[in-house]
Amino acid sequence: MNYHNPVLLKESVDALAIKSDGIYVDVTFGGGGHSKEILGRLGENGKLFGFDQDPDALENVIDDERFTLIPENFRYISRFLRFHGIRKVDGILADLGVSSHQFDEAERGFSIRFDGDLDMRMNQKSQISAKKIINSYSEEKLAEILFLYGELRNSRNIAKTIVEKREEEKIETSFQLKKVLQRYLPKAKEHKILAQIFQAIRIEVNEELDVLKEFLEQTPKLLNKEGRLSVISYHSLEDRLVKRFIRTGLFSGEPEKDFFGNTSEPLQKVGKLIVPTPQEINTNNRARSAKLRIATLRVKS
Repeated sequence: MNYHNPVLLKESVDALAIKSDGIYVDVTFGGGGHSKEILGRLGENGKLFGFDQDPDALENVIDDERFTLIPENFRYISRFLRFHGIRKVDGILADLGVSSHQFDEAERGFSIRFDGDLDMRMNQKSQISAKKIINSYSEEKLAEILFLYGELRNSRNIAKTIVEKREEEKIETSFQLKKVLQRYLPKAKEHKILAQIFQAIRIEVNEELDVLKEFLEQTPKLLNKEGRLSVISYHSLEDRLVKRFIRTGLFSGEPEKDFFGNTSEPLQKVGKLIVPTPQEINTNNRARSAKLRIATLRVKS
């Protein structure tokens, strides 16, 4: 598949425990790999809805009357499903992060391997791009983003250097940014540190953690009684949110207890954490950091 090589394909779709006449949602349609697998397991009365805000993904639309592609951000999942007359579903799949296609298209600016415009917008109608962040955010705000989203200890120094250099010349491309930050990129760790820097900027551009939180908060009300949530994450910030929400229904703090000391978490985990096999990582390097977590609605006793 040229557009995107789906990670944990069988495992993430198995996690949905698909019913032939069920209603399912693939909130990160991309190249359609997971969607095709779901459709292959659905009967003629089943339904699948896909979400993707990237116009490039529209070229992969599946010609199947059981399938509907919604060209929107999945933070609006409830709103757009209601628009299509759907209030409850039997399963939701999310493959978070950036698609292979987005990484491989130099002009999208996601990759540290190619020189391209500092863009990084998943929704190309968005007003905020990586270029805007690098050239207009304050030193303090840049440092905060690099620390929180890139987990970089020297975020203040990196931010200071960016601000100093952009006063000499606007920073517009991936390789320009790399050159500006060369002193922070020792040969042995260059790739890792650059990836952290790009990740931080990308998360800010696309509001990725806010989108994930808004999405997760909607899932308990969307799922049918035995419905399943299947989520693949690629870095610790995402995985921490997914794990915590499945465990407590919150992103910080602990659930409140009632008079009897009981809590009411909306979801419960299904099985253990699933990671790719060494064989999958060998054939698809982008699978190396993937983690799959599965949940279902908590049964009220």
